[in-house]
Amino acid sequence: MGLQQPSRVTALKWLGFVTAVWVQAVCGNNYTFSNYSHALKTLMNLTQVQLNSLSAAKDVGLAFGLLAGVASDRFPSWALLLIGSVEGLTGYGAQWLVVGEIISPLPYWAMCIFSCMAGNSTAWMNTAILVTCMRNFKRNKGSMVGILAGYVSLTTAIFTNLCNALFSDGSADFLLMLSVIPFALCLPAMIFLREVPPLAIALEDQQEYKYFKIFNVLATVVAIYLLAYDFVGSQSHAIGVVFSAVLLVLLVFPVVVPAYIEIKSWIESQKPSHIEEQSPDPVLEQEVVLDTQVMPEVVEAKQMAEVAVATLKKQPPALGDDHTIIQAFKTLDFWVLFVSFLCGVGPSMMVMNNMGQMGSALGYSNISIFVSLLSIMGFFGRIISGTASEHCINKAGTPRPLFNAASQISLAVGFIMMAINVPGCLYIGSILVGISYGICLAITLPISSELFGLKYYGLIYNVMMLNLPIGSSLFSGYVAGYFYDAQATTTPSGGNECYGAHCYRLCFFILACTCLVGSSLDILLAVRTKNLYRKISLIKRSKSCN
Repeated sequence: MGLQQPSRVTALKWLGFVTAVWVQAVCGNNYTFSNYSHALKTLMNLTQVQLNSLSAAKDVGLAFGLLAGVASDRFPSWALLLIGSVEGLTGYGAQWLVVGEIISPLPYWAMCIFSCMAGNSTAWMNTAILVTCMRNFKRNKGSMVGILAGYVSLTTAIFTNLCNALFSDGSADFLLMLSVIPFALCLPAMIFLREVPPLAIALEDQQEYKYFKIFNVLATVVAIYLLAYDFVGSQSHAIGVVFSAVLLVLLVFPVVVPAYIEIKSWIESQKPSHIEEQSPDPVLEQEVVLDTQVMPEVVEAKQMAEVAVATLKKQPPALGDDHTIIQAFKTLDFWVLFVSFLCGVGPSMMVMNNMGQMGSALGYSNISIFVSLLSIMGFFGRIISGTASEHCINKAGTPRPLFNAASQISLAVGFIMMAINVPGCLYIGSILVGISYGICLAITLPISSELFGLKYYGLIYNVMMLNLPIGSSLFSGYVAGYFYDAQATTTPSGGNECYGAHCYRLCFFILACTCLVGSSLDILLAVRTKNLYRKISLIKRSKSCN
């Protein structure tokens, strides 16, 4: 039917997406600090402020992701993946040498540099993955980002459970995995992940939607499997090996999608040649229909754009058009989105970076269950919000920022519950923080592309991601560190410890107020962009009708 070549191109595109999923599943390393922070604090006799500053150095590495954003417009994705994987191997490898006591503890400033390198490695890998996939799946950005961000949120649970199953939860072994596994999985992505322009046929939209549903189901199975293991635990080394083998199969299984597309293409190529000689070609007819049968509103919008093109050349781009980073800086919408994102991810990262100390303060000896809960609930927040927001835009033109507003309200509720120390508050807080943080990331990234275009998305994305180091430094390094140290007592070794619900109470109230401010900004942005999302919905529905 003349589809052999497009089908094979599609298979390559989806194979690239599978390798992107593998990289994303292991490059959420910035959320794993709680797993080895106690070992660093004990080995180096650090105060809580020093430990939080070391964590902030990891997040500051994301600030240098601006280089990755600039490079994404000039270099292929494989080059960005190579830089990120080597940097991660070096940064986490040096920390493994220290925690494993293979070498003597390095000076504090040196550990900060290696921590910064480790954090920066994820910026290069994430930029390569997201920029390429955004361009490959322009019409289903919400679902695509939800899946990729969902796998990122599973990184902590994957590494934590693998370490528990195979190495009895050793911090040194954990750091070794963080350094080696991402490097290994970047290799296939360097080969197969490349930009493949979408085909100009409506059928591809339906295929993408179908295949993304398969990826959603597979990702959900992985998350449920990890969650079940969290509560069951490893009863023996043999059970741990079996768990690890099954997990590996589940992570590899998405490769069936490009395999199916390739097999289908081969079967179609074996059909009698007279089918290809039929005229007119139904695919070409479909493209003509798409070009000619457009809803009146869309035609009118195109005509108005053509009439106004001369005057628009000297005017700033409209919301939804491609913006340079300078043009984006000059818009109020950019800064509303930027600050609301800060109000969401900053408080969440404070919890992630301090979960070890929070668990100890409340009397929990093993905090791996809370770390894993943050990870898995973050997955559900990302995967559900990505799909749900895309559905609501298609059906009703619902502004995507409203999902951020709802998530930050629930996040504020979680902080208040932890502040008043209700029974089981750390479990409830871990669930709410994980879900809300996942929603915030999965929603903000496509909003950036919808408001400011895809042409300079690599740089705009990395500017938005500056909120991670800013939020970590502000809320974790200063707010949490200051209030914890104010309540803590000095230990004989020179460090400090605090036990009790009072250690973080005032900090939790401050974070709750911050989330409410962020929610108000999200509502403001939703009001300002309602016409844009109404237009996006109209275009999507016109394509589906045709």
